[in-house]
Amino acid sequence: MQKAYKKYFAVFVLPTLLAFTVFFIIPFIMGIVLSFCKFTTVTNARFVGFSNYIRAFSNADFINALGFTTKFTIVSVITINIIAFAIAYGLTRGIKGTNFFRTTFFMPNLIGGIVLGYIWQLMINAVLANFDVTITSDAKYGFWGLVILMNWQLIGYMMIIYIAAIQNIPGELIEAAKIDGATKTQTMFKVIIPMAMPSITICLFLSLTNAFKLFDQNLALTAGAPSRKTAGLALDIYTTFYNRNGWEGVGQAKAVVFFIIVGIVSMLQLYITRKREVEE
Repeated sequence: MQKAYKKYFAVFVLPTLLAFTVFFIIPFIMGIVLSFCKFTTVTNARFVGFSNYIRAFSNADFINALGFTTKFTIVSVITINIIAFAIAYGLTRGIKGTNFFRTTFFMPNLIGGIVLGYIWQLMINAVLANFDVTITSDAKYGFWGLVILMNWQLIGYMMIIYIAAIQNIPGELIEAAKIDGATKTQTMFKVIIPMAMPSITICLFLSLTNAFKLFDQNLALTAGAPSRKTAGLALDIYTTFYNRNGWEGVGQAKAVVFFIIVGIVSMLQLYITRKREVEE
């Protein structure tokens, strides 16, 4: 079998490697190079050094998008994981209809972001109409609308991971805690949460990266906003590319900065996960 694997290794790997190189590696390298150029198309790129990055960080919309994304990510990560863990804990207590509730909570994760954005825009505007405002009237409405949408979409997904973690906690540990006189609160914080910590780490970083990379929901939910105060980083990069002539290089510089931020978050997740595995 080993000889057969070695014989046909190139046959199966090379096409995939070639496609990955052509459609990802080469465009990625070109994107980094273009972030240092002024261009309208790839063929007329002209090197301008770090001026695109200077313009990007001097752009008020980009700074606002960075701040908006940071605040939105912090609030979303906290609310998503607390609510998802609470639901997962409740659905592992043996209540009736557990499978139905699990399916119901998970279903929003299967709906596309654009569809979710427009659906929630209609629902939120229907409520705000009672106060003669819309979701685009003020940045705070867009912010909390996005938080609600993100929670509704991701809570079910994180819940499934937490359920798996809680179900894998040995029942003997919980029984031992009860015998030792631990209250439900003590059992939660001294036994259940520490034992579920690997899953908590995974869910924290999954919700963190999803919130930071938010685009289609942001585009659909706050479409038509008179200002760009509700634009996240991904949406700001998109509008820089397609709505502002002569800013293509700046948009590319913003995209590289965005990649670096997401890359740092991903590497941090990998480091913490591996460190925890070594400690265990």
